[in-house]
Amino acid sequence: MIVSHNEIVTTVNKAFLGMQREVGEADLIASMVAELQMAGLNGILHFNNASPFILSERDMPIDIVSQGEGEISLDLHGSSLVCHLPVVMDYALEKMGNREHFKIYLHNCHNRWLAYSELVNLAAKGIACLAKWDNGTAPKHTLFTLNQGFVYPDIYYFNEAQDNYNTNDMVIELATSNFDIEQEIEHFDRKVSTDELFATHKRAWKEGIYIDDGQWATLKKSAAAILVENSEASSKGAGGV
Repeated sequence: MIVSHNEIVTTVNKAFLGMQREVGEADLIASMVAELQMAGLNGILHFNNASPFILSERDMPIDIVSQGEGEISLDLHGSSLVCHLPVVMDYALEKMGNREHFKIYLHNCHNRWLAYSELVNLAAKGIACLAKWDNGTAPKHTLFTLNQGFVYPDIYYFNEAQDNYNTNDMVIELATSNFDIEQEIEHFDRKVSTDELFATHKRAWKEGIYIDDGQWATLKKSAAAILVENSEASSKGAGGV
């Protein structure tokens, strides 16, 4: 089915607000999901998969495991990346300062695909970005690279996991010049190019955003169920039966 950007943002916003989380901004998360869907990268699917984890997570701050010259290591304690990444990126950019390169190690997190829009937003700041993570299912490894002068990234998929990567971790690198990735992409199995992402995004604004019927129904059902539960609880709290 075809839906609008506003429909996605509104529905995801309601669904996340209904989770009553102390960590995470509903409007930012809704935009992150919408941007990933507009790129043809299954934002709704990733949010639906994330929802049970977000509902069961403990609200707790991120821990700084270590800090060094031009790098930082953070432990998210098994939380969804979507709830924390906007704050993480603001902090990292502040720490980066005038450095030419800064590296962020994120440990014990999930739903890393939802990082897409935060990483793409770096283009407006003139910062090149490289991100990589292993997946629990195929494709086993993903490499995201956004060069200066481009609005959309190149995304490389690998059928084999890479050495020294935990499936609950993610590495993000920021730089004031482009990355040399020739060796890293030597054996990639599939690529989604910046041109493809641009075309998909442009088509979504013009024609509407395609969403799998089942995934949209799941999102709508989740949002409605959570809102009903909250309404019933509010009524009882206000003296209702």
